[in-house]
Amino acid sequence: MTVQMKAVFSLPIRVYYEDTDTGGVVYHSNYLNFMERARSEWLRELGFEQDEIRGNEGVIFAVRAVDISYDRPARFNELLSVTVALGRRGTASLTLEQEVRRGEEVLATASVRIVCIDAARFVPAAIPERIVQSVLAWQAGTA
Repeated sequence: MTVQMKAVFSLPIRVYYEDTDTGGVVYHSNYLNFMERARSEWLRELGFEQDEIRGNEGVIFAVRAVDISYDRPARFNELLSVTVALGRRGTASLTLEQEVRRGEEVLATASVRIVCIDAARFVPAAIPERIVQSVLAWQAGTA
């Protein structure tokens, strides 16, 4: 039996004092910030800058829904890794599976649905074909 591995992007993130509460534990909303950074860097890794996507394609990506679970706390000065993997792809949306890890230990998991919207009209728009092709090539390991 062959097990197919999912393509996973990983971004190292250091926990700064500003990320924590008075107890030195990462404040819950900052996990979302870490995940946003990872998604932005994932797009950059695929060759797309978000400001250029808006300028060249006339679209932007926005978060439509987040389902997040917090399993273990992260603390000040720890080095974490934040991952991005493609869950599902629609015509105008991507569902990305994300994790925040400390080494092999999973601290938080999230399913994040991002939608592509027309930057001028703020209505759903098809994800540009060149982005779709880049995502699919990355997922297949041929990017």
